[in-house]
Amino acid sequence: MKFLDIDSPFMHFLGKMADLMILNLLTLLCCIPIITAGAAFTAMHYQVLKIVRDEECYVAKGYFKAFRENFKQATAIWLIMLLIAAVLGADFFIMYKSDIEFHVLFRAVMGAIAIFSAFTLLYVFPAQAKFANPVFRTIKNALAMSILQAPKTILMAVLYLIPVVLFIYIPNVMPLVILFGLTLPAFLSAKMYNKFFLKLEERITEANGGQQTEAENEDDKIFHDKLDEALEEKKLS
Repeated sequence: MKFLDIDSPFMHFLGKMADLMILNLLTLLCCIPIITAGAAFTAMHYQVLKIVRDEECYVAKGYFKAFRENFKQATAIWLIMLLIAAVLGADFFIMYKSDIEFHVLFRAVMGAIAIFSAFTLLYVFPAQAKFANPVFRTIKNALAMSILQAPKTILMAVLYLIPVVLFIYIPNVMPLVILFGLTLPAFLSAKMYNKFFLKLEERITEANGGQQTEAENEDDKIFHDKLDEALEEKKLS
């Protein structure tokens, strides 16, 4: 039976599903200390993009390599995003639980900030996984990416919400959520932003005179500090 041949599309599909399952379990394990979640998500996105691009990758080895290399900066980004979430959460709690009547404009502004923060979160760890920039530039670029890719960003948000909704309302699917709840949405999201990332990488490489650094040759990751200018190009929108 040809569909059982090692190079058949069916076996290729099964191989990807196995990689996503292992990657999901590794990510959940590395998120347990909470403070390490940023590095865990970054490593997950690094490996997921490799899977999307059909690049050779050893899931566990590549995951922990990316985890170590991104730990400091990804943890800083994670703590900043947690702080933003805590502040927004406290503000919304006060708005809806206190007797003070807040102006509708203030509510709208707070809602917009929450939405754009969530959009930024969808891109900040993929951006950290693929591009080398300082912490605040990575966050700024993630926000710009989410706006430039707004329809896809909304769809990505829906993809990440589906496992949460299933977990809450259909407890029987919990095993599937444990096996694929993070990596399957990440995989489908990477399918959507991969073309955009490739354009950015090409634009940045051209800006660097077509030369790659030693780190790029070793890791396929580093594209230095010209991302803001590349994001301004209308052709990427």
